[in-house]
Amino acid sequence: MKPQDRILDAATLVFLRHGFRRSSIEQAAETAGLTRQALYHHFKSKEALFRAVIERAYKAALAAGTAAAEAAEAADGRLVDIILAEVGGRLTHLITAFEGSPHVEELLSEHLLQARDLYQQYAALYLARVAATIERVCRKQHLAMREGMTPRELARCVEMAINGAKSMNPAMQPLKGFLADLDTMVRTLVAGAVAPAPRPSKPKATKKSIRKPGDRK
Repeated sequence: MKPQDRILDAATLVFLRHGFRRSSIEQAAETAGLTRQALYHHFKSKEALFRAVIERAYKAALAAGTAAAEAAEAADGRLVDIILAEVGGRLTHLITAFEGSPHVEELLSEHLLQARDLYQQYAALYLARVAATIERVCRKQHLAMREGMTPRELARCVEMAINGAKSMNPAMQPLKGFLADLDTMVRTLVAGAVAPAPRPSKPKATKKSIRKPGDRK
C-alpha cells in the first residue's frame, strides 16, 4: 500500500471516531504508524488531509455509481431502474463511508466548509454522468424526451430531488428509508419526462387498378 493511501485510511478512521473538530494531525499520524513530520511531508494541515479524504470518497462514489448503472443496463433494465441504480450506487457508497460514526452530521456539514469547491466539482461530474446515461439509454431503448425536456434537464431534476431528500434527512439515515423516498421521487420525474419514441408511419399501400376488356390504354 502506498504511504498516502495508508495515511488516508488512518485519517478516515480518526475523523469517523472523533469528528473533524476534535481530530488532529498527531492522531492521524499515530494511527498510520508515522511521525507527525512524516505525515506533514504528504499533507500540510488537518484541513488538507480532510479534503483528501473527502475527494477520495467522491471519486469512489462516482465509480460505484457508474458500475451500478452499467450492471443495470447490461441486465436490460428500464431507464428509471438504470438511473436509480446509478444514483443509489453513488449515494450508498458515500453514506456507508461515514457509517457507524457518531459525528456524521458534523462531518457532512464540515465538508461543505472545508471542501465546497470539491463538492461543486463532483456535483457537476455526477450530473454529467447521469445525463450521459439518460441520453445513451434513451437512444438504445427508443425513448424520447417529452416537449421541453432534455437528458441534461432530467439529470438536473434528479440531482435536485437528491438535494431535496437530503434537506429533509441530512444524515441520510436510515439508508433504506432515504433511498426509498428518493426512489419515489425519481420514478415520478422519469414518468413525466420520458415517452416511447414515435415510430415512423408506414406508407399506405396503393391499390393496383385492374383493366377491363375494352378499356383504353
